[in-house]
Amino acid sequence: MVSTTPMLLFLSSAGVRRAVGSFGPSVATAFLNAPTSTVMPMATRQQPLSTRFMSTDAPAEEKTEEEKAAIKAQREARKAEKERKKAEKAAKKAAKAAAEEAANRIDDVTYLSASEQDSYEPMGDMSVVMSRSRSGREFVNVGDIGGSDDAKYGPGKTVWLRGRLNSIRVKGGSCFLVLRQNSFDTVQACFFKDKENPEQSAKMIKYLKTLTTESMVDLEGTVTTADVRSASIQDAELVIKRIHSVSKADAMLPFLVEDAARSEKEVEESQDTDRPFPRLGQELRLDHRWLDLRAPANNAIMRVQSAICQLFRESLYSQGFVEIHTPKLIAGESESGAGVFTTDYFGTTACLAQSPQLYKQMAISSDLDRVFEIGPVFRAENSNTRRHLCEFTGLDLEMSINEHYMETLEVVHNMFKHIFENLETRWAKELEVIRTQYESEPVTFTDEPCVLHWPEGMAILKEKGFDMGDELGDLTGAQELALGAAVKEKYGTDFFMLDKYPSNIRPFYTMPDPTDARFSNSYDMFIRGQEICSGAQRCHDPELVTEIINQKGIEIGDGLKTYIESFRHGVSPHAGAGIGLERVVFLYLGLDNVRKASMFPRDPNRCTP
Repeated sequence: MVSTTPMLLFLSSAGVRRAVGSFGPSVATAFLNAPTSTVMPMATRQQPLSTRFMSTDAPAEEKTEEEKAAIKAQREARKAEKERKKAEKAAKKAAKAAAEEAANRIDDVTYLSASEQDSYEPMGDMSVVMSRSRSGREFVNVGDIGGSDDAKYGPGKTVWLRGRLNSIRVKGGSCFLVLRQNSFDTVQACFFKDKENPEQSAKMIKYLKTLTTESMVDLEGTVTTADVRSASIQDAELVIKRIHSVSKADAMLPFLVEDAARSEKEVEESQDTDRPFPRLGQELRLDHRWLDLRAPANNAIMRVQSAICQLFRESLYSQGFVEIHTPKLIAGESESGAGVFTTDYFGTTACLAQSPQLYKQMAISSDLDRVFEIGPVFRAENSNTRRHLCEFTGLDLEMSINEHYMETLEVVHNMFKHIFENLETRWAKELEVIRTQYESEPVTFTDEPCVLHWPEGMAILKEKGFDMGDELGDLTGAQELALGAAVKEKYGTDFFMLDKYPSNIRPFYTMPDPTDARFSNSYDMFIRGQEICSGAQRCHDPELVTEIINQKGIEIGDGLKTYIESFRHGVSPHAGAGIGLERVVFLYLGLDNVRKASMFPRDPNRCTP
C-alpha cells in the first residue's frame, strides 16, 4: 500500500490547497476523500506540474513557414508603427524647440541701407563694420538734442546716435541707460515693454541685458521731454526704437570710468563711510591710459592740450612766423648738459634730438626770419619727479631781432596772452569739466611783459630767507615757487619772466651779457612759480660761439661744424624760446603731476603703452 503521509504533507501545503480549491468544492472534496489506492503514484508526482496538468488533447499542428512569416511581419509592423509614432513625437518636440529657439535667437544685424531698416531686427549686435556700404543713416551729436522746440533735435524727432554705454539698468519690463559721446556729453534713453507686442519686447529686454558698460552702441530713438538728473542733457531723453552693439567691452574692466572721474576730495571724504570709493593708483591708470582718458576731466585735458597748440600757431602766424619741421635724428647733442638717447645709424651713432635748437638757428641763416615748430623732444635724464618726462612736446620759436632780445620777449608775451585769454573763452566748457575734478583758477597775467632781472630775483629770495651764495647758481624748485609767490603778491601775476641768468648754467649757444660776461642774455618764463619756457638771444658770431664751446669743454663734431658754418655765411642776430607743452598744461590747470598732461607719458620707468 502506498503511504498516505507524503500526500498529507503535500495537501497541507497552502499552495496545493489553493490549487485544489481552484477546481471547485466538489472536485476538491473528492480529491481529498479519495482512497489511498487512487493517490497519484510517486513517479507521477515527481513530474513537473507543467507536464502533469498538460492538456491530454492531441498536440497542435506545426505552423507553416507562411504562417510564421505572417506572424513575424505583423510583429515587425507593430514595432515599426511604434517607432514611427515615437519619431513623430520627437520631431514635433524638436520642431517646437527650434521654433522657440528661433523666436528667441538674436542674430547679428548688418545695415546696408537705411531704406531697408524696417526689415532688420531692432536689436542685436552689429556685424563687424568692414566698409560694406554706407547705409544712409544720419548720426547726430548728443549736444544737439534738447527738450525745447528750438533745440536742433527736439521732442518728436527720431535720431540715430553712436556712443559709449555709460551705464545701464534693466528691471522687469523696463530699461534705462545713459549714452556718452566725447567723454562728457551724455543723454538718457529708455525702453518699456509693449503690451501689444510682448514677444518682441521680451526679446528687446533680453538683448539689453547682454550689453556691457563702455561698449560702443548705435541707438535709434525718439526725443521726448523729460526731467533727467543723471545726464548732461537734462530736459530730454530718447525712447529706444533700435539698439545695436558695435563693439562690446569686456564685462570686467580694470577699473570703472566713474571711479577714474572722481576728485581726490570726493574719494577722501568717502573713506569714513560705509561705501568708500576706490583709490586708483597712478600706475594702474597709466597701464590702461585709454580707459583713464575716458574720464571727462582727463579727456578734456587732452583737448586743452590741443587748444594750446592751436592758439600757439594762431598767434605766431598772426605775427609773421613760418612753421618748420626739423630732424629728430641728429649726429650729435643739441643741448649741452642734457642727457641724450643714442641709436645705431647704419654703423654710426646718432642721437634723438634734445631740441630743434641748432636747426631753428640755421633756419634764420636760411632767411626764414621767424620760425616755429611743434614736435617731440627727447631727454635721457633719470629724473623721477612729478614735472619731468623723457619725451615731451616742444613748442619752439626763433626770430631775427634788430637790436634787443626784448623784441622776442614781447612776441612770446603776446603769444601767451592769446593762449590764456582764449582758453578761458573758447574752451570754457572743457575747463569747467576739468575744474570739477581738478581745482584751479585762471592764470593771471599783466598786459605788458613782467620781466624781473636776475639781481632783483636774488634780492627777493634773500628776503624770503634763502641763502643764494655767490648768486651764480641755478634756482631750486623751492626757490622758484617762493619767487612765484612773491611776484604774485608784488605784481599780481602768475606769469612772469626772469632774465640775465648766469652764463655758466646756460647752453653754449647763449649770447653773453655785453657788460658782464658772468651773466647772459637769457631768460626763463614761469607760471605759478614753475618754469615753462627757457630762451635767450643766441650767439650768432662764429668765433665767439666757438670760443664758448671750447670753454665748456664740448667737442665740436660734425653736427656743430655745420651749425657754426651756417653763421660764417652770414646770419641775422636772433633770439628764441623753447616751451614744454605738457608743462604748460600741467601748470595752467594746477595738476599735481605732469603725467596727467601727457597722453602716453614716457619717464625713466615707463615706455608702454
